[in-house]
Amino acid sequence: MPQDLDALEGRMGYRFRDRKLLETALTHSSFIREQNREGEYNERLEFLGDAFFDAIVGEELYRLFPDREEGFLSKVRATIVCEPSLADQARRLKLGEIVRLSNGEEKTGGRERASILADALEAIIGAIYLDGGFPAAREFVLTMFREVIDDTTRGKYQIYDYKTVLQERLQAGGITDIRYEVLREEGPDHQKIFTVGLLIGGSLVSEGVGMSKKQAEQKAAENKLKEEGTNVL
Repeated sequence: MPQDLDALEGRMGYRFRDRKLLETALTHSSFIREQNREGEYNERLEFLGDAFFDAIVGEELYRLFPDREEGFLSKVRATIVCEPSLADQARRLKLGEIVRLSNGEEKTGGRERASILADALEAIIGAIYLDGGFPAAREFVLTMFREVIDDTTRGKYQIYDYKTVLQERLQAGGITDIRYEVLREEGPDHQKIFTVGLLIGGSLVSEGVGMSKKQAEQKAAENKLKEEGTNVL
């Protein structure tokens, strides 16, 4: 694995002082469970990286569009800060070749699964922040996603985010109590299916199913918009 990490750091343009952070970022929870061993996997780093990824892209869009309103900025950010976008960049870095998975996860196509790749890249962002601070994380994100940011801001990609569209419509009508909750998790650990409920004012109004929580949330919002007869985006 050390040679693989050397090559990865070369593709990333960042050298870790504490390489254990990078190893943890590339370790899926299924690997730890299958090995029946104690150790860290990448979910905590993913949590951290998700927050900084969102903030870094948001700051960049704020700078690029000094005269645009919050709704526009939110929609553009959602197009960049999403699972498909992260998974595409993870494939550029060849993360699927070196992420540590269980045998079961690998046999069911885990090395190409968008949710695993996206989570691993977010974990790397979190690892870079801990290793080199915010400036290093910011440079990495803006370098990796520069083309995506530029293409999105030029209108090459359709800006779509059902959660944001629904939230704006509801808030315009004075509704602010909008929540998403996981209702069910089905299937083995290496092939989870999530069912997420959309709650408005505490009442369940729609459900969505996906291979990740984020995907299921988007589907729940989309289903609610379609139920209202809204022709979204």
